[in-house]
Amino acid sequence: MASIHNDVPLNTPADKVWDAVRDFGALHERLAPGFVTACTRDGDARIVTFANGSVAREVLVDCDDARQRLVYAINSERLKHYSASVQVIAESEASCRLVWIIDMLPNELAPYVQGQTKEAVIAMHKAFPPAAT
Repeated sequence: MASIHNDVPLNTPADKVWDAVRDFGALHERLAPGFVTACTRDGDARIVTFANGSVAREVLVDCDDARQRLVYAINSERLKHYSASVQVIAESEASCRLVWIIDMLPNELAPYVQGQTKEAVIAMHKAFPPAAT
C-alpha cells in the first residue's frame, strides 16, 4: 500500500488552520483555493472538483476537535483504497504544521496523487501566507 506523507509548515496559528480544515464543505474557499475549484456537501460527503477537472467524492470519517484531526476516505472504481488524515499541530502561538497522510491502493496511482498533493500544498501556502512584519 502506498503511503504519502506531507508535513506542511505554516506561519499561521493552529486554531486558524484547524478552523479551515474542519470546515469540510469549504475546501475550495478556505484550505486549498485554486487547487480545488468547487466543493459541495452531500450528507457526510463532499464532492470536490479539482483545477485539473477531476472530481472526487470524499466521505468524512472523523473530525476530532481535541486532536485537531480530520479523516476522510474516497471510494471509486480507480482507487481500491484511499484513506487520508489531516492533523494540525501547533508549533508556537503563531505557527503550526499540517500533517497530511494518505494511504492508498493501487500503488501505481501514487505518483499522480503525490503530484496532486504538491499542488495542494502550494495552494495551502497561498491560503495561509506568513503574517506581514
